[in-house]
Amino acid sequence: MRIHKIAAIPADGIGPEVIAAGLEVLNALASHDGGFKFDIEHFPWSSDYYLEHGYYIPEGGLEQLKAFDAIFFGAVGSQQVPDHVSLWGLRLPIAQGFDQYANVRPARVLPGVQSPLKGGEDIDWVIVRENSEGEYAGNGGRTHRGLPIETATETAVFTRAGVERIHRFAFELAQKRPAKHLTLVTKSNAQRFGMVMWDEIFYEVAADFPDVKVDRELVDAVTTRMVLKPKTLDVIVATNLHADILSDLAAALSGSLGIGPTANLNPERAFPSMFEPIHGSAFDITGKGIANPVATFWTAAMMLEHLGEQGAAKRLMQAIEAVTADKVHTPDLGGKATTADVTRAVCEFIRAGK
Repeated sequence: MRIHKIAAIPADGIGPEVIAAGLEVLNALASHDGGFKFDIEHFPWSSDYYLEHGYYIPEGGLEQLKAFDAIFFGAVGSQQVPDHVSLWGLRLPIAQGFDQYANVRPARVLPGVQSPLKGGEDIDWVIVRENSEGEYAGNGGRTHRGLPIETATETAVFTRAGVERIHRFAFELAQKRPAKHLTLVTKSNAQRFGMVMWDEIFYEVAADFPDVKVDRELVDAVTTRMVLKPKTLDVIVATNLHADILSDLAAALSGSLGIGPTANLNPERAFPSMFEPIHGSAFDITGKGIANPVATFWTAAMMLEHLGEQGAAKRLMQAIEAVTADKVHTPDLGGKATTADVTRAVCEFIRAGK
C-alpha cells in the first residue's frame, strides 16, 4: 500500500470549501484504486489565524511541511488583511522557501464548457511561469514616507541560474507534447536588461532541444494572439508577473477562473511541491456553496501525477470531463449546480468504474 502524506492548507474564502471537495474526491479515488491512500494533515493557517496570532505561519511551520509529499492549498486573501500582507505571509514563504520555481498552469476548454472566445475549442496551452524571481522577488523598498519626495522601488531580479532552469523545464515539457512548440514571452524591447537576458538564455537552451519548435512574442502582442490565433500557441514560458497575468486570461478564455489549476513545482523534489486552484478567495461567493470545485479537482489530478499515481490522475480527469459534459455546472459556467452537486457527480463516476 502506497501512502502519500498530504498537508492541506485551505486558508481563506472559498478555499476551505473547495479543498474539502478535493479531499473527498481524492479519498474516493484511493478507495476505488485500492493501491494507495492518503495521510492528510490539516493546517489552520489563514487570515483568521493571522488576525488571532499575528502571523500566518508559526515558528517551525515550514520545517513541519518538509515532511510531506505534497501541499494541497486553497486560497489566501481576506478583506480584513491587506493583500500584500496575506500573500507574503502565507503563499510566497512556502513557494520561495521550498524553491517551487516552476509554476505550471494548463488551459483548455473542457467538454460541455462554453468558451467566450470564438474558436475557443483550439485552446490547449500550458503556461510555465518562473515562480521565484522577477517582479515578485521581494527586492525594493520605500523611503521618505508621507513626504512629497516619497519613493518606492520594486526591483525585478533575474539570475542566469533561475532563468536557465525555468527555460530548461519549459523545453522538457514542450518536448513531451504532440506539438513540441514553445513560445518565449518577454518585453525585451522596453526592458533591455533582465528581459534581454531572458531572450539570450532561451536561445542558448534551445540549442539542446532541436526537436522543439520555438518562437518569441512580446507580452502585449501575445495577449492578442491568445484571443485571435489560439491554435498557434502550445507551451508558453514567461516571467513571474507576465505569466501570472497571462494564465488568468487563459483560464477566462477557457470558460472560467473556476476551472483553472496550478502546480508550484520543485522539480528536483528536494522539497514538497504545492498544488492550488487559480481562482483566489472569491469573497463574493464565500459560504454560498456554489464555488466551482473543478479547478481544485484538476489541480488534484496534477498532484496525483506528481505523486506517481498516473492511473488515478487519468481517472480523475475522465470524471471531470464526464461531469462537465453532462452540464453539471456551477453558476460561473452558467449552471445551477452547487459545489456539493459537482463533487457528488465526480465521486459517483469514480466509484462506478466505467
